[in-house]
Amino acid sequence: MFHISTRISNRSSALFLASLLIAIPHLHGQASPSKIVDELHKLRSLSDQERPVATTKVATEISALPPGMDKVKLADAAANLVTEGDQGQDALQAVATALSKALAETPVPAKNDQPPPPYFDLARLARYEHVTVSLDNPLYKKATEILAANEADIAKADFTLKDLHNKKWTLSELRGKIVLVNFWATWCPPCRAEMPNLDAIYAQFASQGLVILSISDEDPSTVNSFLQGKIYHPPVLIDPGDAIHNEFHIVGIPQTFVFDRDGKLAGIAIDQSTQSQFLALLVQAGLKPQ
Repeated sequence: MFHISTRISNRSSALFLASLLIAIPHLHGQASPSKIVDELHKLRSLSDQERPVATTKVATEISALPPGMDKVKLADAAANLVTEGDQGQDALQAVATALSKALAETPVPAKNDQPPPPYFDLARLARYEHVTVSLDNPLYKKATEILAANEADIAKADFTLKDLHNKKWTLSELRGKIVLVNFWATWCPPCRAEMPNLDAIYAQFASQGLVILSISDEDPSTVNSFLQGKIYHPPVLIDPGDAIHNEFHIVGIPQTFVFDRDGKLAGIAIDQSTQSQFLALLVQAGLKPQ
C-alpha cells in the first residue's frame, strides 16, 4: 500500500529505505539490516511465485534482529509491502509476527494521544488479512478500536461525485446493484497494477448489476492524460478536496470497498488485489460468478 500522507508513499519509500541503508550498522552473525533493506527494495521486481517466499524470508530475518526502532521500521516497511497482491497467509503471518515482535520489544510512543502508524499497520493485518497477533499493548488495542469505528463510518457513507464525462454518481442511488468503490491515483504503481483486474471483472459482471466506481483526488486533466490510450471501462470519479477520501478514512491507496445490493458494506481490501481477491469480496456481496 502507498500511504498518502504518512512515511511510506511512492515518493518517499525509496528515500526511507535508502536512509535505513545508511543509518543501520552491520550486525555480524545474521542478515545485516542493509541486506534486508536491499531485499525489501527488490520485492516488487519479483514474480508472483518468487515474492511470497522472499517476503517470508525477509520477515524471518527482521525477526532475528536485535530490538530497536530500526527493527520496527524495517518490519513496518515489510507490512506495507506484503499486502500488495495475493502473497498468501504464510507471508502475511510472518510479517505480522515480525512487526508484533518488534513493537513488543520496542514500543513506539503515542503521538498526540494517537497510535503511531506501525500499530495501525499491524491492526490492519489482523482485521483485514486475518493473521494472528498476540501483542498486548494499549496503543495496538486503540488502533484496532479506531479501525472498527472508521469501518462503522464507512458503512454509513454516501456521496455524489462527477466522473470524467461530467456524469453524477450517487452511492445511495445505486441500491439494487453491487457496488465496488476503489480509491486510486495515477502515481500509485499498485493502483495501476490492479486496474486490468478491475476492468476484466467489470466487463464480465456489469450485466449482473456490478458497478465499479474508481475515485481519484487528482486533477481531471492528469487522470485523462493517464487514461489516454488505455483500456479501462469503469467510470472514473474525481474527488476534489478529498472530501470522500476523508469520509472513507483513506490514508493509503489502493483501497477497495464493496457494498451489497442493499447498500450494506460487505468487504474491504486494504491494498492491491488480484482478480481472485476482488471476486472473493464480490461473492461476499452476493455476486454469483458462473
